[in-house]
Amino acid sequence: MRKLFSMTLLVLAFHATNAQQFNGYTLYSAMNGSTATLMDTFQNTFKTWTSLPAQTGYSSYLEPGGILTRSAKATGVSFTGGPICGKVQKHDYAGNLIWDYTYSTTNYCTHHDICPMPNGNVLVIAYERKTATEVTAVGGNSAIEMWPDKIVEIQPTGATTGNVVWEWHAWDHLMQSVDAAKPNYVPAAQMIDHPESLNINYKQAKDWMHMNGVDYNPILDQVAFSSHNLNEWYIIDHSTTTAEAATHLGGNSGRGGDILYRWGNPVAYGGTGTAILNVTHDAHWIPEGVPNAGRLVGFNNKGVSSTASSVDQVITPVSGYTYTKTAGQAFGPTTYTSRHAVNGYSSNMGSSEQLPNGNMLVCVATSGKIYEVDAAGTQLWTKTISGSSLPQAHIYDSCYIFNTPPAIPTITSNSTVLTSSTATTYQWYLDGVLIVGANSQTYTPTAGGIYVVRITDANGCVYRYSAGTKFTYIAAGLHEKDLSARIEVYPNPTNGKLNIMDNGQLGKNFTVSVYDMYGRLLMNFSNQNQLDVSSLANGMYTLLIHAENGMATKKINLTK
Repeated sequence: MRKLFSMTLLVLAFHATNAQQFNGYTLYSAMNGSTATLMDTFQNTFKTWTSLPAQTGYSSYLEPGGILTRSAKATGVSFTGGPICGKVQKHDYAGNLIWDYTYSTTNYCTHHDICPMPNGNVLVIAYERKTATEVTAVGGNSAIEMWPDKIVEIQPTGATTGNVVWEWHAWDHLMQSVDAAKPNYVPAAQMIDHPESLNINYKQAKDWMHMNGVDYNPILDQVAFSSHNLNEWYIIDHSTTTAEAATHLGGNSGRGGDILYRWGNPVAYGGTGTAILNVTHDAHWIPEGVPNAGRLVGFNNKGVSSTASSVDQVITPVSGYTYTKTAGQAFGPTTYTSRHAVNGYSSNMGSSEQLPNGNMLVCVATSGKIYEVDAAGTQLWTKTISGSSLPQAHIYDSCYIFNTPPAIPTITSNSTVLTSSTATTYQWYLDGVLIVGANSQTYTPTAGGIYVVRITDANGCVYRYSAGTKFTYIAAGLHEKDLSARIEVYPNPTNGKLNIMDNGQLGKNFTVSVYDMYGRLLMNFSNQNQLDVSSLANGMYTLLIHAENGMATKKINLTK
């Protein structure tokens, strides 16, 4: 939702019954160029940022209030190939450089896309260098240097400084089937049931994944990204700490940095079926307030044929903060939910943006062509920027560009009520799902879970989302104590044998119920401090412990 994570409400109201051209300004910036341009609805230049202090590396975006944020080319980088960047820059609407941050050393360097986040931070994609020795140590077939990708969130702290506040490394989530004595071993036949990991030997190469698109979903607090070389789209949990992102535990999903969902090429993780994606870019969610909101979308460069591109959409099998999957099968759907055959062909790069009136903006990168189609696929206008390679184009309305957005909302809570910071409008969500009718500054929960509030200010220009707030619900009259902090379940991860150390908290009569990640009850135990769950398949499970004087919830990771 990086492109329209702050949705213009005035435009929504106007376009609800208008299927004509979207009334906005299109932003484009040629790769390796030093300008960025806003184009009006007549395809005339409305504004240009000129003489930018570094060449555009790949993508450019506008943040609310007209701040131009872009990936840019640093000097003296140690990586080659692909759209190498190494730098992120922000410019105000007047053109002043207000942030110039370099993220490049001999061991890592940014490349391709970025994602401006609602809190002012920026997500970047970066290569990180791994030696041939490191590669073979984790089961790589070939003793070659590899550049697996990582995703890093950078918080601006000064004109040229920033803090890395979160990171996720592909290197922490590998599997291999060639050497049982090395880490991350999974027999080839079982890889299909480990979609949370990347097979290091699938298309092993120096520039292995070649990530190229990244997006952020503020409702789910998740990140999506696309891989050129592996022909997949992925979703991971952003609500983790950096430490949790290196493991299989933590975050809203309870699964740490595991890949929660992947789509486009089942063979990449031991599956069968058709590879729908064939060179892909620009994975993103359709944002709230737009038809088909929540779908995952991407540019499929060779989707129609080897010389014909498409924009594909899928309805993901989302369930709370995880995604459902049938054992032994790849994630669904088996094919795209909808497809737009691109008017032209881009052998590399490209983007799309779904709009509130049902239209779509498409950027055919290698030909420099930008066009808009309505919901029926009818082309409404087109513009070609001759001699330019345009990785992406994005569209914004004047309210978004020229108004300062409200502050990110915060939630305070007591034992029964959640309260948002003051705004003009409110909308509450529970575990990523909109609560119908919950439109007041306060909300009284009727269930436990993670709550988010969305607000607008008096201008009504943008949506802003709070961080998730965990709420423990206790029904009136029950007053059941949460004993989770006082009870230890070990070892974790476990090979199937578990011990419960309760320090006398549970008493003589208690039950332990074991649920899978989809909420299905699998096993029950009564008054047992030693459990055997080895009959279950490897994966994440939840233990729900009920006793006379309280209850406890524990997550376990079964790895046999």
